[in-house]
Amino acid sequence: QVQLVESGGGLVQAGGSLRLSCVAWGIIVSIIAMAWHRQAPGKQRELVGGITGSGSANYADHVKVRFTISRDNAKNTVYLQMNSQKPEDTAGYYCYADGVVTTTTPWPSDYWGKGTLVTVSS
Repeated sequence: QVQLVESGGGLVQAGGSLRLSCVAWGIIVSIIAMAWHRQAPGKQRELVGGITGSGSANYADHVKVRFTISRDNAKNTVYLQMNSQKPEDTAGYYCYADGVVTTTTPWPSDYWGKGTLVTVSS
């Protein structure tokens, strides 16, 4: 089985920075892509951005320039560096792994983490 565990959430003032991490635990052979989504109270979950195994990243328009996604394939870890944060960035942030192959599950499967809460105060 695979578990995605996020960390790094917390309270930050507007204009500040936070770095989130997401580790994929399991006997993992490969992961095609990893991504971050977020869900604010009363709103639908939305894509923040994603990154492929080769390191190609893409971002939603509302976080471009301010957020950076990186990945350490050897550690099955993806990071989300959030700078110049705004109160509207307040949300639960969820990690997503696409196309995960393990030694016991040789077909690609997708997984979600349970999320970490980010609160940006004005």
